[in-house]
Amino acid sequence: MALLVSVGELLESEVIEDPLYKDEGLCVLGIFGKTAMQPGSPKEFLINTLADKHIYPLFGLNETDNQNSRSLIEAYYSQENRVLYLVLTSVCDNRQLLQACESLSMGIGHSEAHEFWKGADKQHCLALLYLFSLCHVLLLVHPTCCFDVTYDRLFRALDALRQKVLPLLRAVIKDSNISKEWKVNCRPCPPRLLFVFQMNGALRCSGGNGSDVSGGNADKPKKHSPRRRLQHALEDQIYRIFRKSRVLTNQSSNCLFTVPANQAFVYVVPGPGEDPVGAVLGQLRSNCALRENDTNTLVSGPRRYQQMRHSARQPSFNVESSSLSGGQLVDCSLKEFLWQHVELVLTKKGFDDSVGRNPQPSHFELPTYSKWAQVAYRLHQVMIANTEEETAELAVKVQSQLKVLEGFLDADAKFSENRCQKALPLAHSAYQSNLPHNYTTTVHKNQLTQALRVYSQHARGVAFQRYALQLHEDCYKFWSNGHQLCEERSLTDQHCVHKFHLLPQPGEKPEMDRNPPILNHNSRGRSTSSCNCGRKQAPREDPFDIQAANYDFYQMLEEKCCEKLERIVFPVFQPSTPDPAPACEEASRLPEAALPVPTSGSELGSGPSEGEQLKESIPVSNPVSHTPGESTSLSLALSLGQSTDSLGPYGDGGGGEGQEKRPSLVDRQASTVEYLPGMLHSGCPKGLLPKFSSWSLVKLGPAKAYNPHTGLEQPGFLSGSSFLLPWDVVIRSRSEEEVGLTEPLDGGASSWPAPNKSLAGKRGSAGGLGRGRRRDDVARAFVGFEYEDSRGRRFLSSGPDKVVKVLGPGGAKEPATRALNTDMPLYIPSPAQGRGLKPHYAQLARLFIVVPDAPLEITLNPQVQPGPPPCPVFHPEQTEVVLPPDGLWVLRLPYSYVTDRGPCYPPKENQPLASYKVLRGILRANTASPLPPQ
Repeated sequence: MALLVSVGELLESEVIEDPLYKDEGLCVLGIFGKTAMQPGSPKEFLINTLADKHIYPLFGLNETDNQNSRSLIEAYYSQENRVLYLVLTSVCDNRQLLQACESLSMGIGHSEAHEFWKGADKQHCLALLYLFSLCHVLLLVHPTCCFDVTYDRLFRALDALRQKVLPLLRAVIKDSNISKEWKVNCRPCPPRLLFVFQMNGALRCSGGNGSDVSGGNADKPKKHSPRRRLQHALEDQIYRIFRKSRVLTNQSSNCLFTVPANQAFVYVVPGPGEDPVGAVLGQLRSNCALRENDTNTLVSGPRRYQQMRHSARQPSFNVESSSLSGGQLVDCSLKEFLWQHVELVLTKKGFDDSVGRNPQPSHFELPTYSKWAQVAYRLHQVMIANTEEETAELAVKVQSQLKVLEGFLDADAKFSENRCQKALPLAHSAYQSNLPHNYTTTVHKNQLTQALRVYSQHARGVAFQRYALQLHEDCYKFWSNGHQLCEERSLTDQHCVHKFHLLPQPGEKPEMDRNPPILNHNSRGRSTSSCNCGRKQAPREDPFDIQAANYDFYQMLEEKCCEKLERIVFPVFQPSTPDPAPACEEASRLPEAALPVPTSGSELGSGPSEGEQLKESIPVSNPVSHTPGESTSLSLALSLGQSTDSLGPYGDGGGGEGQEKRPSLVDRQASTVEYLPGMLHSGCPKGLLPKFSSWSLVKLGPAKAYNPHTGLEQPGFLSGSSFLLPWDVVIRSRSEEEVGLTEPLDGGASSWPAPNKSLAGKRGSAGGLGRGRRRDDVARAFVGFEYEDSRGRRFLSSGPDKVVKVLGPGGAKEPATRALNTDMPLYIPSPAQGRGLKPHYAQLARLFIVVPDAPLEITLNPQVQPGPPPCPVFHPEQTEVVLPPDGLWVLRLPYSYVTDRGPCYPPKENQPLASYKVLRGILRANTASPLPPQ
């Protein structure tokens, strides 16, 4: 063999042995350790020196190592010397270290990188154990002249690993043709470990004779050179360390390796000389001198070794072998140092390294190459290759035993474990500090952040991430184990005060003792609200669902107050199947094209009404024409907040009775299979109705039930704020000549008003009208926007920023035109604020309308936008309701507004109130008086 090959290739190939050496024994020499950072210092160069051949190239290193493996054993078999060299390269060498660093990605974390290096260390230990199981002599190479104490921990780990895998290795080689001792101990002999250190400049010798001039008397030379004294000191240090840690014991057969008791086992290679040219010339002269004296006869076996030993040539590896004057002992070369141990193997004397009073002889066997290769191949399949199916199970078991190395090799991980374990209780204390008994997810996350901050101040190392995850799990378990607060929020944006619980099913009673308990939501918030008509007030719990907020509470009060009142019932879902299903969320999404188009009067237009469908076909700017569609055009203009100069915002439409009603999308048949799960708003699909209505429209009585001098006589109103606003609607305008032509002259009863009854539109004066003045027939209606706060205090508003306040008799003087022509706020600050700093908001709860007994149609079209865009516009199930004449009507608005995405919460303290509004056009008047008979 001329080159280094992988030990796997060596064992799988057939080595043609020379018949002269075939039956002779084989000495196996293993080389491992670390290499220096300087070029030209790999361990393989030692083979060039020991074999006296140019085996390993000095330049252009051949890439025979596997790029994917982290440890590789290369072999060179010198048949004439009967020595097999095994060289272990690992991440301790420069080439393998560079390859390992390149294989690590840039984004890998600290913990993943640590796992990578820990795996490389484990594979390196397994390859070392392979060498310790097959070699007679092991050579540890170190790039400095100081002993690395980490080898003590490494050898203790290897010893523990060997004891664990020894039964498995015995099962592998039990059928091999070897001795019984080899089968029991799984090695030919306890290997002898030698140490080779390289001079790194710490020890310099002045002159070629190696005399010590660093101190002392120069005239009295010492017996040993400084290098030899360094070797002796290293031997004493290494032996004491290994004996102290019990790596070395008295009985060598029980040890991982042995060191000789009476032979040198440390060699220090001197550093390069100051004159490299002279060193090369000296080596050339020595080689030439050897060629002149060399005989042509071939000598083999031990005699050849003796001839080689006593020859005067120098090895090519830079070693020192010079004669010293002054009585000093001659320093031997590296080959002479090593061959005295190899000679004991080749002569079958073995190693007798046991010490103590009763030393036990250790077993020794010098195998032939064929026997050694048989055992080495089987161990290689189990410990290194893992390719054969027969030994796959044993290979897996051997790999599983590598966990015994963690306690010895992974000292940084052990330190990190201890450090993180001490930081964990501190983090737990930080999490539990100042915690209520039950708390929400937000509090849990805040406390967890604080706990992680404390943990990161104390925890270090590779176990940081793993114990941080454990901290997450521990804190979550603590929170979920009886400390988790119910996450449900009421429709007024208040948390439920109960711990995590389940809701009772229909017909099921609450149970506190169950785990988790069965309870209804409760935020401990109570408020006072009025019934549908406003004549009765009662306390109410903070609602958590839309039915309790907008239906159940008012149904409960309706039984006691306004059950028998006349009402207009809004259409709701009428099931045709016994198990109706709610509409799916995808179907409830409204396309963008169906959304209302914003106008100048409002951010979002009116709801899905008849006028909205005609918005694109009839421009607002067109003049109003006296056609059958005049009333529709006027209604559209009024609903959008527009006005005409001739008629005003609530003028006479004309022709309202005879107009042909156009079909509307709202008039089509609603679904009887699917119902709307929430409230009806502008984003809902057409043809779906809710199971209950969140709105209420009741009639308190006839128009005369409201006395404008006393106001509304209902509980909860603030003083002077219960007066409705007057709304004068022109029914018909006539001139004086038209009045004279149409009045009969027979003096009948129709010519004179009834006693104690004035004509409609007269101002109460007996004086006649002047010539040329117009005579108006005016009907007076009343409108009131009622607001109610959480304490039940009620008041009426005459505008977005004004509360009705009447101090004297006569009722409210300000007309309702301003309130009807603007967007009224849904929430305004309550005029009766409490002592706290937090403001109280009053919500628009009801709309009072007094419809006079006159030929007048008042259309109700409420549209509420309870939040900033893109909040939809809410409206009742019937968008336009015509109120019959002669009545006091009350429209109760919803208490809460909920979409399919969640509730629209009331405004916070710093939120603007302008986005929460009731759109203008909530009321409009359609008047039509019949023509007089001709």
